Amino acid sequence: MVYAYLRQLPGIYALSQQQKSIISYSLLKNLEIDKEVMEYSNANQPISQRKEFEDFLHTLKHGDTIVVQNLSILSQYTDEIMQIINCMLSHDTDLHIIDDGIIIKKETTIAEILPSLNLLSKKRAQLSNSKGRPKGSHSSSKFDQYQSSIIYKLKDGMSVSAISRELGVSRSSLKDYIQSRELKQIAERIWSAPSGQEDTNKKDNSKLLLICPFEKSLHKEADHE
Repeated sequence: MVYAYLRQLPGIYALSQQQKSIISYSLLKNLEIDKEVMEYSNANQPISQRKEFEDFLHTLKHGDTIVVQNLSILSQYTDEIMQIINCMLSHDTDLHIIDDGIIIKKETTIAEILPSLNLLSKKRAQLSNSKGRPKGSHSSSKFDQYQSSIIYKLKDGMSVSAISRELGVSRSSLKDYIQSRELKQIAERIWSAPSGQEDTNKKDNSKLLLICPFEKSLHKEADHE
């Protein structure tokens, strides 16, 4: 199984940019992506609070492959990166890091990984000392918490006006957000419905594995009301 792993988080590359990079890379390397894994988060949480991500790691099997744009997508902390890599290698899973141009396998030595880890540390230090953002990234928005919901509403054919009315937000602000994040383009690539809903489309639903902690917490809150 070949997974494309994408993560929405303030301060890193937008989902649309990650998708474009992975598509270009997979074509170049003759890789066929079987599933897209998207993790949505409005805060930089430690692994211990990313339960769905941990669950995903535990589902990895011998011979699986994961493709990410860069290490910061998996985590922005070196110690967590090492834990993640160890977990992947324990499942005999290959990890493709597009920006660094490396493939981490069981045979990969720590000396080969160190340059990428050092680069991650430098980028984090630069980000802490700079007001700028990485190219292709976006600052946080009040709409980030609704992003997965917006994507699926667009997929279902809802207009921006209808979505803005449902969310109780400004249509023009929502339109700008959708355009800046290229959410319509992302919606066009999604085949699966949100958790707990049936997809009435006859498209292939096996191409997307959605990890969405925020959306799940909303369902739990609704159940208790």
